[in-house]
Amino acid sequence: MNHDAFIVPPAAKISLLNNYDPAYTANYHDRNDAALKLKSDIERLAKYQDTLYAQNSYALLIIFQAMDAAGKDSTIKHVMSGINPQGCQVFSFKSPSHEELDHDYLWRTMKALPERGRIGIFNRSYYEEVLVVRVHPEILQKQQLPHLPKGNKIWQQRFEEINNFEKYLVDNGIIVLKFFLNVSKSEQKKRFLARIDAPEKNWKFSANDVRERAFWSDYMAAYEDVFQHTSTKHAPWYIIPADRKWFMRMVVADVICSKLESLKLKYPTVSEEDKQQLLQAKYALEQEE
Repeated sequence: MNHDAFIVPPAAKISLLNNYDPAYTANYHDRNDAALKLKSDIERLAKYQDTLYAQNSYALLIIFQAMDAAGKDSTIKHVMSGINPQGCQVFSFKSPSHEELDHDYLWRTMKALPERGRIGIFNRSYYEEVLVVRVHPEILQKQQLPHLPKGNKIWQQRFEEINNFEKYLVDNGIIVLKFFLNVSKSEQKKRFLARIDAPEKNWKFSANDVRERAFWSDYMAAYEDVFQHTSTKHAPWYIIPADRKWFMRMVVADVICSKLESLKLKYPTVSEEDKQQLLQAKYALEQEE
């Protein structure tokens, strides 16, 4: 699958409304075909993860950002369903705690970075600091900063800091994949109503979710600015259509598999000395009665 349609080119000024259709499904018109592709990629991902873990040189950080009800949780659940839990870590970032507010805004995500050989998943991330904090600037006042740059300089400063941070990660073997699950406002409404109507899904709904819909345009503008300033060659943004969950999951799995495949991962080679020790161990085992 060609991923160019989903990647935000570096420094590109885009419009989510005009450039990215949340209902786009490429050449896939049958969800069963997409399901077969997803199943195949889940199997590929399991093999790649096993090699990633054995090689122990790279780590993969996957970031999911989206509006509420876009499908972050279900995408993580379905795409990662075949991998070894020992090699995967998932972190969901809610409102910062008092301890987290006593540190810089990257601290809580820094300490959750994946170890070499593992896949780390951020359900929301440090990008909240240039999204929800921008839409609700009163949050910024609680961050105990010694001084605040005037106007939009704070966001430009944070874009630069985030780009430098991600470049540092990539340079040190932590590959960064960033997905924005692009759900339409009308589809979000349908999913909210479904959560209200289904008792077993009531727990997933909050009255605050509806209040945040009033800021939809503000969020879209904030996201577009984020994409323009933080989609880089080393860590590009992928905008994934999210109105059709079956297509969204398939694309996310394909991108992850393609990235791992590009690393040309291999199992560690065994030295001649180690091979001799293996033969000796085999001989000793075979001599046991």
